[in-house]
Amino acid sequence: MGDEAKPADGRRDELAQRLLPYVLVLLMPFGIGLAPRLFNDGDVSWHVAVGRWIWAHRAIPSVDPFSFTMAGKPWVAMEWPADLVMAGAYGLAGFAGLAAVVTAALVALHLIVFAYLRTRASPIAIVVTLIVMDVVLAPFMLARPHVLVWPVVAGWTALLARSTETGRPPPLWAALLLVAWTNLHGSFPLAAVIAAPLAFDALVAAEWKTLRAWLLFAGVSAVAICLNLNGLDGLLQPFRVAQLESLTLIQEWLPSTPHSQPQFYAALLLGLGLLLWRGVRVPPGRLVLVLVLLALAFTQVRHQSWFAIVAVLLVPPLFAGNAEPGRKLLPLALLAVPLVLLRGLIPLAPAENVANPRSLIAAIPPALRDQPVFNEYSFGGPLILAGIRPYIDGRSELYGDAFMTDYVRILGGDMARFDRAVARYDIRWAMLPAKSDLGAALEKSGGWKRTYADRVGAIYVRDARSTISERKAL
Repeated sequence: MGDEAKPADGRRDELAQRLLPYVLVLLMPFGIGLAPRLFNDGDVSWHVAVGRWIWAHRAIPSVDPFSFTMAGKPWVAMEWPADLVMAGAYGLAGFAGLAAVVTAALVALHLIVFAYLRTRASPIAIVVTLIVMDVVLAPFMLARPHVLVWPVVAGWTALLARSTETGRPPPLWAALLLVAWTNLHGSFPLAAVIAAPLAFDALVAAEWKTLRAWLLFAGVSAVAICLNLNGLDGLLQPFRVAQLESLTLIQEWLPSTPHSQPQFYAALLLGLGLLLWRGVRVPPGRLVLVLVLLALAFTQVRHQSWFAIVAVLLVPPLFAGNAEPGRKLLPLALLAVPLVLLRGLIPLAPAENVANPRSLIAAIPPALRDQPVFNEYSFGGPLILAGIRPYIDGRSELYGDAFMTDYVRILGGDMARFDRAVARYDIRWAMLPAKSDLGAALEKSGGWKRTYADRVGAIYVRDARSTISERKAL
């Protein structure tokens, strides 16, 4: 009996190993793509609207075409290819189409990580790595352009990490990744942050014999990253955004804390503990890169995703393990196509919240839709998608520090500032969260009437018979 059981156990183990890539690369991203929380961000809507605008005008906007407060002000659509993809997917299948785009990006990310680690780490290490990566990335898994650039970041990192083994630079075609990155997302300066330390390790391994080849690759990469259809403004925009003082008003730009991001700190402690336990020696360039990205992640929450993607490619190969021989991944890539299409065919309706205030927008009286509105920040994207010009939306770089600070104080109930905004823009109505200090102040003002309210928000209309001066006299 025992002798007969061993072959059966062996067959089960072999079957499990064969199925493992399909679970990790296909089923995990597909499951994530079924989550309605992918749309819990008001920016999703305005990205779709930007894509629609580009499709309609066959051009990339250079000034703001959406708000009434900043109409005509110069604006850089940094993520225009992603916006085009999102608008096309939304036009074909609504929110399910957007979920299919996210699923495709996550499949590509998982496939790249798995393909790189499969000959450099044990199966159990790969399983743990991908699970930990998804846990850290979970708060950032939204139908927004940054998810589309994740596979590009992973591919760039994997190619450079492989160069530390051979000493030679990646093939010149790898620079095409930078063309995609510089147009897809404003995080493209990270390409140099990733490349420089890994190139150092590669040159050390090759005893600097390949310096000329690396200089050629660096030159081609520098040209590639400049191929931005927004021109010089597109290259400078990430640095301009980073200088905004009002970024502290946005959650993803705040410093990381164990209280608000416990999953990140738990993953960090797990990785650090394993490194110390195993006494792993880390090449100097790789160590510097991980520490720099970790410092960025501590400084701002949004950088946790870049750290996670780079770390899962660089750290697991440092542990000695029984890696599996390489297998063809073409079947995985081919199966991903019908899986993504299936995701697009499964209807999906995100929960109603400040990022998706469907009932609230449906309740807007037709006569008010083309009138100036004061809206909460998260409502801006959905209003744009509904064809209504907002007071403010998620494009903080467009509005600037002074406007953003003024908006926050108004929402906090500063009626003097609100009255000045009403007078300046002739604001006729307001769309506010269900509970807000400004809403409470409008309730008491006598000059505004609440015409609709639900658990997400409320609509207030200015009494045409009551001027601001009359309200002040009350």
